[in-house]
Amino acid sequence: MLRTAFIVEAKAMSQAFPIEKVRNIGIIAHIDAGKTTTTERVLYLTGRTYKIGKVDEGTAVMDWMQQERERGITIVSAATTCYWREHRINIIDTPGHVDFTAEVERSLRVLDGGIVILDAVAGVEAQSETVWRQADKYRVPRICFVNKMDRPGADFCHTVNMIEERLQTKALPIQLPLGKEKALQGIIDLVQNKAYAFPDDPSLNPVEVAIPENEKATVVKYRQALSEQLAENDDDIMLAYLEEKEIAISRLKAAIRRLTIANQIVPVLCGSALRNKGIQPLLDAVGDYLPSPVDVPSTPATDVRTGEQILCQASDRAPFSALAFKVVSDPFVGRLVYFRVYSGKIAGGAQVFNPTTGEKERLGRLFAMHANHREEVKEVSAGDIAATLGLKKTSTGDTFCDFVQPVLFEPICFPEPVLSMAIEPSSKADQGKLDDVLGKLAQEDPTFKIRNNAETGQTLISGMGELHLEVLIERMSREFGLKAKVGKPQVAYKETITIPVESEGRFIRQSGGRGQYGHVWLRLEPGERGSGFEFRDQIRSGAIPKEFVQPVEEGVKEALQSGLASYPVVDVKVTLYDGSFHEVDSSDLAFKIAGSMAVRNGIGKAKPVILEPIMKVEIMAPVEFLGDIIGDLNSRRGNIDNIEAHGETCVVRACIPLAEAFGYASALRSLSQGRANYTMEFCRYQDVQANLAEQLLGKVGVE
Repeated sequence: MLRTAFIVEAKAMSQAFPIEKVRNIGIIAHIDAGKTTTTERVLYLTGRTYKIGKVDEGTAVMDWMQQERERGITIVSAATTCYWREHRINIIDTPGHVDFTAEVERSLRVLDGGIVILDAVAGVEAQSETVWRQADKYRVPRICFVNKMDRPGADFCHTVNMIEERLQTKALPIQLPLGKEKALQGIIDLVQNKAYAFPDDPSLNPVEVAIPENEKATVVKYRQALSEQLAENDDDIMLAYLEEKEIAISRLKAAIRRLTIANQIVPVLCGSALRNKGIQPLLDAVGDYLPSPVDVPSTPATDVRTGEQILCQASDRAPFSALAFKVVSDPFVGRLVYFRVYSGKIAGGAQVFNPTTGEKERLGRLFAMHANHREEVKEVSAGDIAATLGLKKTSTGDTFCDFVQPVLFEPICFPEPVLSMAIEPSSKADQGKLDDVLGKLAQEDPTFKIRNNAETGQTLISGMGELHLEVLIERMSREFGLKAKVGKPQVAYKETITIPVESEGRFIRQSGGRGQYGHVWLRLEPGERGSGFEFRDQIRSGAIPKEFVQPVEEGVKEALQSGLASYPVVDVKVTLYDGSFHEVDSSDLAFKIAGSMAVRNGIGKAKPVILEPIMKVEIMAPVEFLGDIIGDLNSRRGNIDNIEAHGETCVVRACIPLAEAFGYASALRSLSQGRANYTMEFCRYQDVQANLAEQLLGKVGVE
């Protein structure tokens, strides 16, 4: 029988809660699948809010930013806490748009479980695959909720098949829809073998009803499939199944929970969040099948003193350790750092150690967050997700911990930006303010980069797409009162080398007093695509003193910021293997300049190539427009990966260079009479075609 919400008074939010009853979950999905709508229903049903917020009306609690309400999309992840059936559920609602994928990445890094929302009509869409891969990377156990079952064309079985085919996982339906499309009444619970209808009034509890006669054969088939799938991994259920005995509901739930936490199956539920159908069973499933902090493996960390790997256990008795996963510049309280506690507990005002920076810092007030509202708490414990003031030198991905056992967690990796544009203040007097605001935004968003072009004197900002940069520029105006002039978006090209070379850098300058002397030999080698920059010190016999190695590396990094065509140079291994020094004239500056000179000399000899970002695009359109769409993709230097037909609709998956993707939304609307839609996300960097490379080199005056 479904249970009603276990609503806790607000004062209980600051009290300790059994860690076994805590659930840290994220709600993740493709854009417009219904993540925020589902979250709003969850908050209402758990008593966290007194009315249901609506995305299309701009009243959603979790979409608190003004731009989110105007655009009707989630831009930043928002955290909240609610209570259901003796469980405390910490929820992070994440964006679905690919431009804000960093918000999903850092949320999944600190979560124990996830709810993946899928559109019952579209099934598994492009961004659904992306967030699924992100969850796979962190081995986050998941349940799937097939939303919008009330829409025309909704197909639960087809969506389940897509989960298995596209996401390469074992989907386990534990519910079936009761009714179809507009006639959707509720759900059939396969575990309990019962059906529930949901009244239109969300404040009323679901009502148990008889399973319709025309559905009984389908229910028997799916219940048998459920038992078979569980029996494959559970000996007790296998024995009961072979003996054709009735399997207790408690045993079925225990087996589903164990296999879900082990990432061997993914339970699939269904409903319609907008029509308030299926949300209570979804909340039940969070408590029944998703893990608490003690159910997932202990988090590995590096002992700063010994360099050995240790495991941080989710216990209040262990030394304190936490990971900062988000930084926000709050206009009212200042710099707010979101963090996940992995072990131990700590109170506001305590001093902590940040091994990432080597700094000691003092925590300010501690908060439990409810979107943009703060509820002060006295202390936080293992498994908690909270926010704090006072950590001025802590950035996204930093560890902070107890002095007794300093540990370092693996940092969060973020994708590189693919789009750039020039920016300048509306007046020279605002230059200082512009630098300050850009710095604050870069601290918040690891995928937002700032670079100064030494040759043109321009400030370039880079992000994950046009929408990403547009939102940030709007924030500068609204939140910080800064008007700025921006150029047209430009592709974030990069450079790399194709052959290994050896290069010399010699910097000698004599003046009336002490001179400057730095001399290095570097070996430049191409690295694997996506490997980034690697520096190795192979100096032997003291050819260069150790104290000058770091300045050489700094000079190398500086030189790689701008290659032959003024684009950043990536995927390069640089080895310092020889050089010389002067007892009196050598200095850090001299060796930094020598390292930079060696790189610049070497890049020209290493047959550099320009790399361009390639985007993966998925287009859903009526079949009648397929020919025109493919022709347009070919004209944009696109490569068609595959085409799938679903009745009168087709799905085209292709890869096109970002340089050819500008204005694609308008072009696609024109080609399909406004009936097609698409999603686009970054895929990889690859070599630019020779003729285009010549054009790019010509623009910067390189022969």
